[in-house]
Amino acid sequence: MTQCSAHTRGSTVFSRKFRFCGSLLYAYITAFVHGIATIMEQEVFKLKQQLVEREREISVLKDTLAQLQTSNISIELQEEVTALAPLKEKVMLSNEDVMRYSRQLVLPEFGVKGQLKLSQASVLVVGCGGLGCPLAQYLAAAGIGRLGLLDYDEVELSNLHRQVLHGEQTRGQPKALSAAQAIRRLNPAVECIPYHLRLSHENALQLIQQYPPYCSDNVPTRYLVNDACVLAGKPLVSASALRMEGQLTVYNYEGGPCYRCLYPVPPPPETVTNCSDGGVLGVVPGIMGCFQALEVLKIASGQASSCSQQLLTFDAQDVRFRSIRLRPRQAGCAVCGEKPTVTALKDYETFCGTSATDKCRRLCLLSKEQRISVQEYKEILGGGTPHLLLDVRPLVEVDICHLPFSLSIPLASLEDRKTEDVQLLKERIVETKQQLKSESCVPVYAICKTGNDSQKAVQILQQMAGSELEPISAKDVKGGLMAWAQKIDPSFPQY
Repeated sequence: MTQCSAHTRGSTVFSRKFRFCGSLLYAYITAFVHGIATIMEQEVFKLKQQLVEREREISVLKDTLAQLQTSNISIELQEEVTALAPLKEKVMLSNEDVMRYSRQLVLPEFGVKGQLKLSQASVLVVGCGGLGCPLAQYLAAAGIGRLGLLDYDEVELSNLHRQVLHGEQTRGQPKALSAAQAIRRLNPAVECIPYHLRLSHENALQLIQQYPPYCSDNVPTRYLVNDACVLAGKPLVSASALRMEGQLTVYNYEGGPCYRCLYPVPPPPETVTNCSDGGVLGVVPGIMGCFQALEVLKIASGQASSCSQQLLTFDAQDVRFRSIRLRPRQAGCAVCGEKPTVTALKDYETFCGTSATDKCRRLCLLSKEQRISVQEYKEILGGGTPHLLLDVRPLVEVDICHLPFSLSIPLASLEDRKTEDVQLLKERIVETKQQLKSESCVPVYAICKTGNDSQKAVQILQQMAGSELEPISAKDVKGGLMAWAQKIDPSFPQY
């Protein structure tokens, strides 16, 4: 028993020592493996950092290369209208021409004769934006002889989703120059002339006499270009795109109507919506610009236009095209009729009551006393005076950004007196009135994106005050949320 006990005790001690050594070995192995894993993780992290840095360097090199390539394209930017020399007559196509344009040369409707006519054609694109970019791109690719690109704006980030000739590397450049450089890279054989100037009644006729224009922009520009085309005897291929819809027609062509035949009086400025206010899906102006290019190519190559006295409409939501017959040229038209009263160009901004630029369209529906600046509204906020800030933008815009203390009721709901929204407005006005120490009217400040719809909202609120609503003092915030972002809070999103 004694020997057995000793043997048992010895076995137990050995077992404990073995387990201890095993545990120690396991700990060492675990620590070793963990150490290796940690080293590998650190190495992977370092490699990822190096990769990010190399990608950043590559991006910088790409931008530098693009800028150098752009700067190597020497194009003189025109800031005034000058007389152009006639295009050199081309009697035959070169081998390079045949190779470049071979896919359209084999078309029976086009052929060599059509290509030669195209090489002798001059086209003016008014506006290098969502319509003008694809229009100019396809005209240049097809081999138009001379391409004038007119735009007074500069490339911005918000342009790039639809204005496909511009890019990150040309932000801040004049659009006309940016587009001309892209065209030159696409087809160096095209004579491309960028005009960085405003089209006005003083220079339009001189410019348009040297080109048939093929793009129209805002309302004043449409009337200006139309009248200049009629006076110069030139056709006008006009398109528009807004939201999910587009339109195209050809004016003043082969006895067809001009723009004034259909719209003798401009619409009230407050009823006109542009892409900045209403939005546009980028592909829609791309499609309409391509259709413009198609009509230009047909006319320039000697074929008949399909859109003279026809309005082509496009609904992107349903992907549906429709063709609507337009009324013929009107004998009583002020510019193309039998006894025209418009025999010279005039101030079309005054005629239309709005600016000839989509970028700074500003309505003036209220008196100065009915409006406050964003700086004044900031002081009201800082003073803690109870009031109601009414955001009248569409809900889709409110989702993009909004001031957290505002009440959102779209202008359309106010116009339609939408029951639930009017009730909500009543409740908030009552709540605000309870916070006021005096019995004075509740201050209501309407705000929108740029200060146009807010003015309309104030007019509606004034009509409702005292009858449908408690007595209120309604004013609008000039410049809207974009002015707030520019002058008060730079971190607020601009769109």
